[in-house]
Amino acid sequence: MKLIETGQTDRWVRWRLLLASATMLFVELALIRWAGANVVHLSYFSNFILLGSFLGIGIGFLIPAARGQWLTRWAPVPLALLVILVREFPVQVRQSSGQVIYFTAVKTTGFPEWVTLPAIFLLTAVIMAAIGKIAADLFRRLPSLDAYRYDLLGSITGSVSFALLSWLRAPSVVWGVLAAAALLILGGRRSTLRYGIPLTAMVAALFVETTTAGISWSPYYKIQLMPVTSTTGGYRISANGVPHQSIAPLRVLMRKNSPYRQPYDRTPGNPHKRVLVIGAGNGNDVAVALAHGAQRVDAVEIDPRLQQIGAQLHPAKPYDDPRVHVHINDGRAFLERTNATYDLVVLALPDSLTLVAGASNLRLESYLFTQQAFEAARDHLAPHGAFAMYNYYRTSWLVDRFAGSLDGVYGHAPCVTTFGKNAAVLVAGMTAADQSCGRIWQPSGAVPAAASDDHPFPYLLHRDIPTLYLGALGAILLVTLLAVRLTGVRIRNTVRYTDMFLMGAAFMLLETKNVIGFALYFGTTWLVNALVFIGVLFAVLAAVEVRRRLRRVSQLPLQLLLFGTLAAAWLVPAHAVLSLPFAGRLAAAIALAFAPIFCANLIFSDRLALAADPTSAFGANLLGALAGGALEYLALVTGYQALLLVVALLYLGACVAMRFAVRGAGASAQPVPDETAALNRQ
Repeated sequence: MKLIETGQTDRWVRWRLLLASATMLFVELALIRWAGANVVHLSYFSNFILLGSFLGIGIGFLIPAARGQWLTRWAPVPLALLVILVREFPVQVRQSSGQVIYFTAVKTTGFPEWVTLPAIFLLTAVIMAAIGKIAADLFRRLPSLDAYRYDLLGSITGSVSFALLSWLRAPSVVWGVLAAAALLILGGRRSTLRYGIPLTAMVAALFVETTTAGISWSPYYKIQLMPVTSTTGGYRISANGVPHQSIAPLRVLMRKNSPYRQPYDRTPGNPHKRVLVIGAGNGNDVAVALAHGAQRVDAVEIDPRLQQIGAQLHPAKPYDDPRVHVHINDGRAFLERTNATYDLVVLALPDSLTLVAGASNLRLESYLFTQQAFEAARDHLAPHGAFAMYNYYRTSWLVDRFAGSLDGVYGHAPCVTTFGKNAAVLVAGMTAADQSCGRIWQPSGAVPAAASDDHPFPYLLHRDIPTLYLGALGAILLVTLLAVRLTGVRIRNTVRYTDMFLMGAAFMLLETKNVIGFALYFGTTWLVNALVFIGVLFAVLAAVEVRRRLRRVSQLPLQLLLFGTLAAAWLVPAHAVLSLPFAGRLAAAIALAFAPIFCANLIFSDRLALAADPTSAFGANLLGALAGGALEYLALVTGYQALLLVVALLYLGACVAMRFAVRGAGASAQPVPDETAALNRQ
């Protein structure tokens, strides 16, 4: 009878752990998307909430079982406070840094950033600490690998659920209802009222947002559509609270000296029969291409909702024209896959206002502005074809960077046409004779180096870490130290898991590098990002399943295999993978990305199985992930490929620390009793 009751209890704990882990990841992803849509700072610091989440979850796992129960009792309160705070005081960022450019509004609303950002970071940490504490208390009741297995299954469930909602373009109230339902289940009957009141307030705030006129959600943005009341008519589209696009009648777009006309006016000898528009958006550039006699227009737009709005509301109805072929895809990915040639390629106002989730400095359009991207566009031009790009570039050095890149690619200076202080149009023909310039570009000063696929930061003036980032990271480090101290976490118990901390930092960097790699190879779309993240979780789960079926593991061969796979990933250049056909590129990308992850997590799983206190070990690993998220900013200096060297150094340090830890533990070379029993039962 006792065995039956024990089995039922274990089953109940496993499913609750799965739900807690799913809720943890779902809430984390939802906060990254939702807070970034309402506080524009977070559109450019997406890992700000990610780091706060790792801090909170790590502390939740490190707090001893007998302490911190107040966190679980009041878990929904900080979540409701965060949602209401952000809803009542949304923030637009000011242009305050000369080192890095932010495409956004120039006014500031709500509290100053030095108030809003710390409040959001701290509330995020408390929210995730509460959910992490619930998961940790369940984690302790199971053998370590069994617990880790269900934690991973929960993470996969949370990630897949949020990806499905993104695909369905579900509004924020749906996210809130699902998170509230999960938290109510985790809280149990005794906490129904205590949980129900703040969760109801949270859902109500999200309901008000969802029912606001003109609000809709895409997989990337919160979009607000507003009609223009002036005589020109049309609509304005805001993305994440920032003016992003305008739908204008064709007569306005075709006015003399209009930026939309410049690619055609500066290439009078070009037939303009086949046109590629990257960043087609609501269809303005597509309508202009059709007005200039294009026989085929390939319209590439990454955001399906923006294209849908244009299809429904643009007065010229460009997307209804049979000559137009719509591609919902990343522009760079389209260039890498298509074999078509064009008379004109237009890079039309591609500034994304957001970052690739999980990569703290890569914007959706970053890979469109590298030297290799400009070369890829040139390779798709017909003889006597032309390339054009335009935007509100904000500063002369950015115009010089892009114009200098085009000069290097085409062998001659492009045409440049400026509008006011901010807007510029650059047009480069295949030869100098294929362009007709009112003014040829001349540098205004020293020309900044071109962005590259390894260093895809076109809006960063120099290879350094801006003081804005350094200040934020320093504050996060200070808050982390204070939080660990104030929550009563025993530092001595954590120090013995230094190897787990280092493995967490290395894994976070490795995951980021893989997200970046897949974004280059297959596009910066939300789907690619979600699939990579889910794929990483499955690779980790596979390592756990292999370890659960092994009685003994020899660490040295695994460590050598790990460093071998890291060396292969470092030695194979990105351009070699990009040159492969799609099937070969996919196979190479999967092998290079997931082989190190599998090996690293086989080592990690074995270490977790031997840990005397698996929950503290897991908490140390999560704090290490926070450190890894901060180290990712090194890519601003070194580029992304060099991060693999940092990963290798961190894993080397972990291997050395592991030897001392195991030696100091003495008898811990064998699994702890509950783990041994679990392995024997299998």
